[in-house]
Formats: sequence, structure tokens, C-alpha cells
Amino acid sequence: MELVGADLGGTNFRAGLVSGGELVKTASHGIDGASSRDKLLEELYSLIDRVITPSAAGIGVGVPTIVDLKRGLIRSTTNIPSWKDVPLRDLLEARYRVPVRLNNDANCFAAGEKLFGKAKDFDSAVGVVLGTGLGAGLILDGKLYSGPNCGAGEFGEIPYLGHNLEYYCSGKFFRNVHNTTGRDAFAGASAGDRKALGMFAEFGGHLGEAVKIILYAVDPEIIVFGGSVSSAFRFFAPALRESLRSFSYPETAEKLKLAASETENIAILGAAALCRL
Repeated sequence: MELVGADLGGTNFRAGLVSGGELVKTASHGIDGASSRDKLLEELYSLIDRVITPSAAGIGVGVPTIVDLKRGLIRSTTNIPSWKDVPLRDLLEARYRVPVRLNNDANCFAAGEKLFGKAKDFDSAVGVVLGTGLGAGLILDGKLYSGPNCGAGEFGEIPYLGHNLEYYCSGKFFRNVHNTTGRDAFAGASAGDRKALGMFAEFGGHLGEAVKIILYAVDPEIIVFGGSVSSAFRFFAPALRESLRSFSYPETAEKLKLAASETENIAILGAAALCRL
């Protein structure tokens, strides 16, 4: 089966053709987020035209926001002001004559890990995106669960220590708490700097509290971390594991598998995976 996946970022659109479980063709195009709705649509069409084939069975699209799943609408995106209530599913289906699925980027990440990555062998999984924010996608009984309003997995919004989990459990942690950047902290930790290593231990402790909430709410077999901060998994994983020692059900915490994504082009693969999950 051939599928097309498209990832709509605020500065770049990317698309690819997935065939036989592998990404066989890709294309990308930088965009001006201030452009008009119609100009951006034409740029998206042009990008998909470069990768789609007559045998493609569907198109999946990932966007950095929640969407109206029933109506196939992109409500709004922070980095693309002109995209408000865009009926993208209907527009793409009319143009390409194949089924189209839309979802947010965190759900695409979870779907991609389920079909192509570390969650492939598990029926219950959570994909956690640790980037400029904290997002998550849920795989329940082998299927992607988004909720009726595309809001399932928004753990980052849960109140925590006077702020919310995203404040402490994303790339924002390093600026909010230590007045530095995740990039600089990673460079320091990689060089063995004790202060930077301490930051990641602190981060891992906070992330452990988020994982406990996920365990209580979803009870997954595996949690896969993606996003820019996941590249530092080896620095924060020990503290994360240590924080789980206080979980109310020790056997559950011990059985939980934790992993960092190693799947290349996961955003495109995850978007294509929407057509199968």
C-alpha cells in the first residue's frame, strides 16, 4: 500500500510517499507563515503533487494544533495566522480523490511509532513529544485515540507546581527554571558538566511526575519520547526512573518500558500512519 504523509510546520511544509512501510520519496518547501490562505494551499498542493502516485491509497496530514476531526477542519495555527477554519480534508479529497486524514503532530508521532518505530509490538502506548511544548498521543488497543475534540493526551496543560506540566517537562524548563537553553544544557551535559547534568536530573524528576499521571490515566506498556529534548534521554532517564519508585503500583512502574524515538522522518511517517490507524 502506498500512502502520502504531509507535515505542516510553521516555517516548512514536508511531504513523502510511504510504500511497503518505507519512505521512498520526500519533498519539502519553506513557507512564509504570513502568506494568504490560498497561497499556502497552492504550495501544499504543489508539494503533494511531487510525491503522490496514481496508486496512492490515502493522504495523512499532521498539523501543530488540534483539529476538528469530524469535519476535517484546521481551526487555527499559531504560526500561520491565515489558516482559520480551513476545510483541508474536503479540499484535498476533492483534488486527489483519495481518503484524507488530519490530526495534530503529537498524535501523528504516536501513530508513526506504532506502525514504524519503538511501539510497533505494543497495543498500548503513549508517544510523548518533548519540544518547545509537551504533547502526547495515545495508542489504545492498537488504535490511535484522539478524543472527540482532538484533545486526548494534552497532559502538558495539567496544573503542576503553580504552573503546568509543560512549564517543567518540555524545552521551556531550561529557560523557565535555569535561564538557559536546552541546546546549551545538552552541550554541557555531553561534555560532562556537572551543572548541566544536574539540570537534566531535575528535568527527569519533573518528567517522572508527568509519567505517573500518564500511568494512572492510561496504563500503557511503553512510552516513547520524541521531540528535540528526547535526544538527551540518556541524561534524564535515570532520574525519571528513580521518580517512578514512589508510584503506587510498583509492578506497573517496573514493567513500563521507556524509550527515545530513533525513527527518521517520524513526522511524515506518522502523518501517513493516520490512514491506517
